[in-house]
Parts: sequence; C-alpha cells; structure tokens
Amino acid sequence: MFESVISAKHIKDYKVWIAFDDGKEGEIDLTQKLKNRGGVFGPLQDIGYFKNFKIENDTLSWENGADLAPESLYELLMQQNKNNK
Repeated sequence: MFESVISAKHIKDYKVWIAFDDGKEGEIDLTQKLKNRGGVFGPLQDIGYFKNFKIENDTLSWENGADLAPESLYELLMQQNKNNK
C-alpha cells in the first residue's frame, strides 16, 4: 500500500513541504524530477505555474492534468531525508 499526500505547500523554486498519511513529512526538491521534462510537465518549468498545485487523488496535481505518483514523492522524501542526515 502506498502512502497518500495529505498536505503540501510551496516553499520556493521547486521545493515543496509535503506530509503523508503515515506521519512522514518534510521538504522535497523536485528540481531534478522535473528538469527538462516536456509534454504535460512542460508548463511546470514556469515556477508561477508549478507552485499552483493541488492535492488530488492522494498526490500533487496541476490544472493541466500533470501529476506525480505519490509513491515517487514518498521515495524522494525518504531519500532526501537520508542524504541530509
């Protein structure tokens, strides 16, 4: 079973504070995940567009239909937390 995003807020650039339903929370940097991605992710290259995400279907999503898998966000949080210790 994958964790669900229950809260998120834009910090700056491509950094987001995110909380999951299992109590894990923290800051994640999505720069590398979104860098040079086209298609539905193209508009996210604009920070003004990027920061207007919402939580929908247990994850971050944008008005144009772009979303990031919650398990991918959770894995990134765990990895970045481990690297920062």
